[in-house]
Amino acid sequence: MEQRHLGRTGLRVSRIGLGTLTWGRDTDEHDAADQLKAFWEAGGTLVDTADVYGGGEAEYLLGQLVERLVPRRDLVIATKAGSVPDPDRRFDGSRGHLLAALDASLERLGTDYVDLWQIHAFDPATPLEETLQALDIAVGSGRARYVGVSNFCGWQLAKAATWQLAPGGGRARLASTQMEYSLLQRGVEREVLPAALDLGVGLLPSSPLGRGVLTGKYRHATPSGSRGASDRLAPFVEPYLDDPATRIVDAVITAADGLAATPLQVALAWVRDRPGVAAPVVGARNAQQLAAALSVETLSLPDEIRRALDDVSAPVHRYPDQDWSTL
Repeated sequence: MEQRHLGRTGLRVSRIGLGTLTWGRDTDEHDAADQLKAFWEAGGTLVDTADVYGGGEAEYLLGQLVERLVPRRDLVIATKAGSVPDPDRRFDGSRGHLLAALDASLERLGTDYVDLWQIHAFDPATPLEETLQALDIAVGSGRARYVGVSNFCGWQLAKAATWQLAPGGGRARLASTQMEYSLLQRGVEREVLPAALDLGVGLLPSSPLGRGVLTGKYRHATPSGSRGASDRLAPFVEPYLDDPATRIVDAVITAADGLAATPLQVALAWVRDRPGVAAPVVGARNAQQLAAALSVETLSLPDEIRRALDDVSAPVHRYPDQDWSTL
């Protein structure tokens, strides 16, 4: 699998990442082992997790599998901290919470360091410089090799990345930002992606398949066993089942038919090759689903198809993005 630099850093990652959101919860040890082995054998390196996935079980399971199946040196392990697992979905960006969370992650993962450590979300109650100081301490102590953020809006990312690049600070530059990005969700193109490109921060798209909708499986009905059929995850899928989304899915299916490919391959190739993208992070329930995603490695979209998908999925950006002189 092709490797790419993560932002303006020396860290190289596979251009498809393996997500572990469901590990330890909906994905058991056997399926997780099959996924990790298949991913590694395909040349994949980037494995994405977080301290709250499965209540910590995803990190623990990943640590157990790395010890048994895959050499630690062959993987780029990325984890996140800052989410507080309570009904209000709080975020805690305090230095104390973040560093304690990192130590707990390292223990569950069974490793002395993570390759990439990301702040899971912006915490408005904590001064940003305190949050970022935790990243500097993590790198300075060797517990993290590179650092990034997740779910920061445009101004938050720009402020954080600029602070880390300030002269004389000796701070760790941001390598990445992880955000939802797909043909069904192009909101990052308004401010986040321009900031990331300008400041040398690599984008790691989450939900690159539009929460599964871009595979076409919801086109006529909701399959049993899918996220959309789950009481817990149905609200996650439902926003992408409206008429505009249907038109985009139809265009993806038409493109796939013309290329003798699958809708999954077309949708994933589109986001993988967008400017600024380092590696879409793909979550799968089993190795068969993962293999379908990894097969995109051989597909590059022709320009005319890419432009057609750009047009049908184009978000509406008006002022201040629109040329003010035309208003």
